[in-house]
Amino acid sequence: MAAAQGRLSDGAGGMDEPKDTGDDLGQGGAPPPPFRAAVDALRGTRLRPQIEIDPAPAPKRLAPYAYALEAAVVDGEEDLADGRLVLLHDPAGHDAWRGTFRLVTLVRAELEPEMAADPLLPEVCWSWLTGALSARGLAYGEPSGTVTRAGSHYFGGLSARPAASQIEIRASWTPREGLGGVPDTGTHLVAWCDLLAQVAGLPPAAPGDASVVTLPQRRGPQSR
Repeated sequence: MAAAQGRLSDGAGGMDEPKDTGDDLGQGGAPPPPFRAAVDALRGTRLRPQIEIDPAPAPKRLAPYAYALEAAVVDGEEDLADGRLVLLHDPAGHDAWRGTFRLVTLVRAELEPEMAADPLLPEVCWSWLTGALSARGLAYGEPSGTVTRAGSHYFGGLSARPAASQIEIRASWTPREGLGGVPDTGTHLVAWCDLLAQVAGLPPAAPGDASVVTLPQRRGPQSR
């Protein structure tokens, strides 16, 4: 699987730092029951078959407890998009989060250069995230993030390669906590996978699952 790399926008620091193993849930001792329940919900969520998802090393210093997943939208042997989702938990709460949990993500995909040049692209991509959460009926707070587009042009010995453009969505938000102080992380994961699928250009899994705005053209699948 192609793992998303880079610094995620979480309001509390970056992700390019030493990581825990996928089975280590944090540095704050035995994980509290709300965090364990939230992680169990992530592990038990069923997703559409085009999305491959695996546990990933979690950041050590963003919160006392953390759990991470990485995912790729796959068509045969090709990756259409990939990303990372991190669940953070601080039982004492966090002023910037206005809660005890935080979800942090990086999503990326290749685009046609013409599509990347669309001046509305950043607003559209951000609406995909908020629309995915709203379509699943999720309550959340303190959203923040960036949408970045980058282009590569090749010269000399690489001049035969076509120009490439990439979109990255880096974001974080505070999930609303429910009974026992546990957020509905399973549904947040489903919404995040809806975002991944939309960035990859897949049709919605079911009627009503899509965000409001759609961009029509996609770059072809990228080799894994």
